[in-house]
Amino acid sequence: MAKNFLLEVGLEEMPAHVVTPSINQLAKRATDYLKEQRIEFGDMQTFSTPRRLALKINGLSDKQPDIDETVKGPAKKIALDADGNWTKAAIGFTKGQGATVDDITFKELKGVEYVYVEKHIAGKTVEEILAGLKDVIMAMTFPTMMKWGEYSFEFVRPIKWLVALLNDKVIPISILDVTSDRVTRGHRFLGKSVELATCDDYEEQLTAQFVIADAARRKALIRKQIAKIATDNNWTINIDEDLLEEVNNLVEWPTAFFGNFDKKYLTIPDEVLITSMRDHQRFFYVTDNNGKLLPYFVSVRNGNDKDIQNVSAGNEKVLTARLEDAMFFYEEDQKQTIDQFVDRLKTVSFHDKISTMYEKMQRVEVIANYYGQKLGLTSSQLDHLKRASEIYKFDLVTGMVGEFAELQGIMGEKYALLNGEDAEVAAAIREHYMPISASSALPDSEVGSVLAIADKLDSIITFFAAGMVPSGSNDPYALRRQASGIVRIVADKQWSFDLEATLHEVIKLMGDKQVAPELDMDAQVAIITDFFKDRIRQYLNDLGTRYDISAAVTSGSATNILFNIESGKVLTEHAADDHFKESVEALTRVLRIAQKGDLATDDRNVDHNLFENDSETKLNDAVNGIETDFMAISANEAFERLVSLRETINSYFDETMIMAKDEAVKNNRLKQLTIIADLIMHVGNLDELVVKG
Repeated sequence: MAKNFLLEVGLEEMPAHVVTPSINQLAKRATDYLKEQRIEFGDMQTFSTPRRLALKINGLSDKQPDIDETVKGPAKKIALDADGNWTKAAIGFTKGQGATVDDITFKELKGVEYVYVEKHIAGKTVEEILAGLKDVIMAMTFPTMMKWGEYSFEFVRPIKWLVALLNDKVIPISILDVTSDRVTRGHRFLGKSVELATCDDYEEQLTAQFVIADAARRKALIRKQIAKIATDNNWTINIDEDLLEEVNNLVEWPTAFFGNFDKKYLTIPDEVLITSMRDHQRFFYVTDNNGKLLPYFVSVRNGNDKDIQNVSAGNEKVLTARLEDAMFFYEEDQKQTIDQFVDRLKTVSFHDKISTMYEKMQRVEVIANYYGQKLGLTSSQLDHLKRASEIYKFDLVTGMVGEFAELQGIMGEKYALLNGEDAEVAAAIREHYMPISASSALPDSEVGSVLAIADKLDSIITFFAAGMVPSGSNDPYALRRQASGIVRIVADKQWSFDLEATLHEVIKLMGDKQVAPELDMDAQVAIITDFFKDRIRQYLNDLGTRYDISAAVTSGSATNILFNIESGKVLTEHAADDHFKESVEALTRVLRIAQKGDLATDDRNVDHNLFENDSETKLNDAVNGIETDFMAISANEAFERLVSLRETINSYFDETMIMAKDEAVKNNRLKQLTIIADLIMHVGNLDELVVKG
């Protein structure tokens, strides 16, 4: 008969950001455990609040299925001695299987007789299996963990109670000094502890004690309450999904309410007001139907609507104090010029092993100007790029950003416009931080995009030169994210960006202009290029590119980010071609044999007088026909040119012995193949490809 089971882990309040990951982790671990233990079940419901993680597992089988299996032991000649008596090997084998020598039978396998025993393993009851969930709970991990009392055990927060009910029966589970029973706890202030008759009473009984345990149901209620407030007041309330998730994990019995603030604060930029409400107070902001910010906010209380007006008033006072600070900083910041802020950056450290923030801006100006000219930006854009790179970090020393760090870049744009800077300059100041994550928005403007690339590239170059290279999961300065940001911008803008050439050139220019610190940056070019190749590979993988294709293009010789990305797309598109396998096999054969030559690849003078058959001449002519401007053409054209060599290469190998006895002939043939191999490696190391017939 199928059974239902409730597991609840009661805790001190957890931080909001760990609640959802924690219940997901518990559900996965419990699912994996039950499957491993061969216990079948129907569905699993999850429940979570700041004070509890719970699972309701429905349709559990009564026990594990029995197992009947035949177990093979040692050979007969090892199991019996010369007198026909059982050896220690036979006795030990049967004992290990829970049998005796009387249970032994012999079966022949490939001409040799072996010992066998028939083994019956009775399935454990579901009660026995569920008791093992103790280990599942104790194996959980969290970003931050804590100990309590005199125990060495660590968990996200101290465990206060446990419920483990199989239908109406308590399953004994003990963790430290907490033992499971049938008592759960209601809302900390509105409810009380309640004894569950059966596990199926869980949701209903908790609801009676002012706890909505189902996170999805709780979130839907919050959304509904906010929608009603919006409708009643003819407001538009932007429901930020991340904020909603956070608020949902802070409450057990949600009641939405609204408050207001003085209209005078609307003179502060909207971004400041929204940050104050959303990020600092967890309030939802309010606009009219045209998107104009209104002097109201919406929040969610963990409780009922009793004395809600007092709760609203209290939140208004807290928000007003924060907005008063914001207005003060906003007004004080405008008393200084951008140049005054920039001058203060001369004493602000970018990193104590590298330079000041002012010196960083000088380096970034060099990089931005070089790349902007390389891209062919207009003179107006280059002027705006120069101005932006001279000032773009100035807002770091403003009072507003000192108080609201989340607004760096945003306030830079606002203050730049207030100080009469061109809109393109102001936008670039904001955009240079972008993207701030793997999936966040990219800069819109070309000036902002170049500045973003230059800023990120400078950080990577200088941190590598100072010996602070990411290793394993350790990346304290987010250099991987910054490299990925450059890759994404380049791909989005479809800009050519040759890593090696750019790195060498900008490092030289920084040295010439004496804006670089005393660091050996040139020595890091190869390491930085490989670092970027890993980011390009990750970018291609995120696009759904086959792993072997990503590996092929990033282990090739081309160091142009856009070309690598295009090569990945080209190989993906052609992978289904009729002759893709044959083409790749011909080209990889060239790669493998060329490796045996160890010849200087810059020597491309093939001696025609050493040719001994027509296939050598035909291959030489074919290569001459495709290698002109090969390094400057698109990835698709490069691949098609290589594919055009397939039949010629195959004929060449059919008619030519590469490793000829005559050393001069052999080296001449290897030189031919090395030239082709260089062209192939430009597209990618095709030897990494997995091709199927």
